[in-house]
This record gives sequence, C-alpha cells and structure tokens, in this order.
Amino acid sequence: MEVASSVNQTPIAGAKVSISYVGEPNRVLEEVYTNSSGQTEELLLDAPPLSLSLEAGVIQPYSEYTIEVQAAGFAPEVVSGTEILSQTAARQAVRLTPLNEENAEGNDVIVIPAHTLYGDYPPKIAEPEIKAINESGEIVLSRVVVPETVIVHDGAPSDSTAKNYYVPYRDYIKNVASSEIYATWPQATIVANVLAIMSFTLNRVYTEWYRNKGYDFTITSSTAFDHKWIYGRNIFDSISMVVDEIFDNYLSRPEVKQPILTQYCDGRRVQCPKWMTQWGSCSLGEQGYSPIEILRYYYGDDMYINTADVISGIPSSWPGYELTIGSSGDKVRQMQNQLRAISAVYTAIPQIMADGIYGAETTKAVREFQSIFGLPQTGVVDFATWYRISHIYVAITRIAELN
Repeated sequence: MEVASSVNQTPIAGAKVSISYVGEPNRVLEEVYTNSSGQTEELLLDAPPLSLSLEAGVIQPYSEYTIEVQAAGFAPEVVSGTEILSQTAARQAVRLTPLNEENAEGNDVIVIPAHTLYGDYPPKIAEPEIKAINESGEIVLSRVVVPETVIVHDGAPSDSTAKNYYVPYRDYIKNVASSEIYATWPQATIVANVLAIMSFTLNRVYTEWYRNKGYDFTITSSTAFDHKWIYGRNIFDSISMVVDEIFDNYLSRPEVKQPILTQYCDGRRVQCPKWMTQWGSCSLGEQGYSPIEILRYYYGDDMYINTADVISGIPSSWPGYELTIGSSGDKVRQMQNQLRAISAVYTAIPQIMADGIYGAETTKAVREFQSIFGLPQTGVVDFATWYRISHIYVAITRIAELN
C-alpha cells in the first residue's frame, strides 16, 4: 500500500489500512499502518492457483479485496476490487483528500472493474496501423517524444460526461498493462505486450489523433477505441519493472517515422487476424520466444524496436552508463542533488552530500530509494533508477512550488 495526499502527493504516515474480501467489508483480514514513506509492510493475501492465470478459462484467476484507508485530517477512502494474483507482488496507491464538511463521511468508493481478460468488454474497432498525416509540425509532432503526461478520457470519445485525467506516461502504461494482461505471464510476453501498448499510445501522441478531431484529450479508456485504463487500480511489480526499463521504446517499420498503431485482441473470445493475440503471446513466451520474436510472429518480420528521440519532463537524460561505487562527476552530483531533495519528503532515504563522488553513503541512499519505489535494490543507478529519481524529483519540486 502507498498512501499520499491528493493535493501535493506527499506521503501520509500513520494512515490506518484495513483489508477485507470484496463482499465482506465487515470482516477485516488485515489492519496495518503506513510508515514515514506512506507505505505499509508487505502483506501476504490469498489468491487462486497460479495455473488459472496461465490458461484462459471460466474461473476467475485473481482474488478481489476491499481496502479502506483512514488518516487524521483526511477524508476516508475505500477501494473495492483490488486484484491479487498468485505469487505476484502488487502495489495499491491511494490518494486521500483533506477533510472538509463535504467529504466528512468519505468520498465515493473507487470500484475496480473486472480484468479485460476475464470481464466482458467491447473489442477494438480496427484502424490502419499507419496514419496518413500532414507533417506540418503544428498538429503532428516532428519527432517521436515520450510525453510527461497523457490526458485520458475515461469513456468513449463522444461521451461528454466522462472525466479527463492527467496521468504520467509511465503510470498510464503500467495501469493499462496491469488491466489487460496477467502479471504472472512469462517475462518476454510481458515485454512484448508492453511494447505494443507503448507504441499504440505514442502513435496517438505523435499524430495528435484526438486533438486533430477537436477533442481535448490524448487517448480514451474505451477498449473499442484504445486501451483499458482503470482509475485507481493496483499495479503489479513485474509489469512496473518492465515499463521502467523500456519506457522510451516503441515499434516501427522501415521508412515509417511514426510509431506503429499496434492493435491486438485476447485471441479466445475475439479473433483478430494479423494482430497480436494476448493469450497467443503468453503461449509463445512459454515456448521460449523472445519479445521481438513474439511481435514479429504476429506483425511480420519488418517490425523493429525503436527508441524515442526525446523524453519530456526530465532535468537531464541518463548518461548511458550505470552510476555505481567509484563513479564520479557532474552526473553523479546531479543525481545526488535530486536524491537530497527527495529525502526531504521521503525521510527514510538518508541525506547525502552532493560531492560528485559515488561512495557507500550514496549507495545506501540509492538502495533505500529503490526499496521505496519498487525497483531492484542494487544500490546502482541504472536506466530505470535514473529516470525514476528524475520523475520523483520533478514531482517533489512541484510540491515545493505548491507550498
């Protein structure tokens, strides 16, 4: 569990978290409290057998829990439908709003609907994978850019009552992948599906698909048009780590500048020739196929993994090599300065000197950062850690501006 303020995203210590089965809210299974980082200890919860999520069937392969969070000075919050898969770590983030007369009894319950591989959702309406565009540089971007945020319209494009949500790009991809594939699947399968989700999303960004049609959002949460994004859902660690490692990638074809609109379907209830099928990609991963082999199996041999030209919303790009014991220089100093700012909010991270020398104290601080934010605790600043530090630093800086 991760609990923070909805106003400035600062972690909330001492929040009480109560967990029960969906449908049995009065039978509390666990009751724990958050630490200085707004997180609870790791909890072990019952889930159906692993095998159920590895083969399509009629039995729900995950268990569902209700989570109630209470903290002094904040309105209580309830999330119903948090999904737990066997042998798979998951993180549920909850944002509490400051208490006032209107929300004293709590906000509306956040209900997480069924996973797309288990529930009933409309299939994707087919589109050309490459869009005919006028590359003026005004409506359409001149190069592939990973955006800092995407605006998600939580409904069909024409639904004017649906809310728009501003979501960090990586968080959006993690949410969609957690909603559309099972985190228990082979690593190569997860990577292949994440690449397809990112390429599709970056095509929407690159072509400004919806803005070009007069809408004020980037993408929708409708499976008929885009991907299933679910407000408030939990994220699985195996998916989160993949996204952090490859979030600047997308899929391309020779002589095509734009990311490919990589469409797919489940392959069991819905068939989609020439598109990737999710259950089929699981089977190929189990057979030892690599991510690119899985993708080419469905989309053809001329599909390639490419890297975006620009990553928006970061102070500086990754240096291209890992920072570890013995590293020194401006990149180390920059990273240390960012960690110092983060440690003012996440106080479990030890304060370090920004001396440009990567020593034992910096290693300890990096390892604690990785522990808090769900990264492998290596003490080494790799690609994923560098950009997660940058992402959190930017958020912390904005908190300071708000204050």
